[in-house]
Amino acid sequence: MNTNQLLCKTNTKAFYTTLLISTILLICSLFFALSFGAKSLPLSTIWEAIWQFDESNVEHQVIHSVRFPRVLASALVGAAFAVAGTLMQGVTRNPLADVGVLGINAGATFVVAISFVIFPNIPFTLLMILSFIGATCTTLFIFFLGMNAPGGLTPLKLTLAGTVIASMLHSLTAGIAIYFELSQDLAFWYAGGVAGVEWPQLIAIAPIIVTVLIAAMLLGKPLSIMAMGEEMAINLGLNTKRIRILAIIFALLLAGVSVAAVGSIAFVGLVIPHIARKFVGVDYRFVLPISALLGALLLVIADLVARTIDPPKEFAIGVIVAMIGVPFFLMIARKEKRAL
Repeated sequence: MNTNQLLCKTNTKAFYTTLLISTILLICSLFFALSFGAKSLPLSTIWEAIWQFDESNVEHQVIHSVRFPRVLASALVGAAFAVAGTLMQGVTRNPLADVGVLGINAGATFVVAISFVIFPNIPFTLLMILSFIGATCTTLFIFFLGMNAPGGLTPLKLTLAGTVIASMLHSLTAGIAIYFELSQDLAFWYAGGVAGVEWPQLIAIAPIIVTVLIAAMLLGKPLSIMAMGEEMAINLGLNTKRIRILAIIFALLLAGVSVAAVGSIAFVGLVIPHIARKFVGVDYRFVLPISALLGALLLVIADLVARTIDPPKEFAIGVIVAMIGVPFFLMIARKEKRAL
């Protein structure tokens, strides 16, 4: 029997409809995010800055040098966090899995703090590499704790281990920040935000995120088969161990690079996959691309809200997302308590 016939039925029409609507909303949100801020600019000026850029025009300079990098970074990082969360939920079969909830973001932030102490003027590329290493080490440690607990690795134990490790790392990071007087430098990574992203940072993260996102889409079919059960996936000739390793590596790359660029923003990878599944079903071939679009849309809107609530002051994106994510997390935890 063809494996495609074994995949859960998905409304293809719903997928293409959601894909089209999400894309249109994302494009509109990008234009609005470029237009509004401490100073609102007409859409006509945005259009001119894109197609007829004039270096002598101050408004064009603001759009090109300040707003373009942060808006594009919001979209890229939103897609990265959302897909990372989708991958983690897929390989762990844990509805509460997310790079923030599982402590991966905390590990990356902790290494960023140590890096600031050892290398005060650390290059951004090296910071990304170290952030990824921190995320990787934290993930391995959390999985080790979960697997060695009585009864083996379960969604609840994985979530609890991640929460405990994340709390410990956040405390250690805060202690390092206070002792070495890094509070101002690390405030950005704690709260999360794209205000500090400029073209050099964007150029550094964009190729990595785009490449990994494309590669992650190729895992849609095997993840859908694995969702039907480990034994069935193995009987169909699927190398489940390799798929898990690849998915976790992709999630770590997406999370590590994103945290290095914009700080620790939790709950994007928790909330978005559930919303995507509501629209297109449980087939990961469809959930992954829709999650990428919705994650990008969420963070672009969050950044827009963060800088338009009380201009010229800015709220942290992490705060805006957490206001949505925390109630959603509690709702999912309550819904899934029997399964956990």
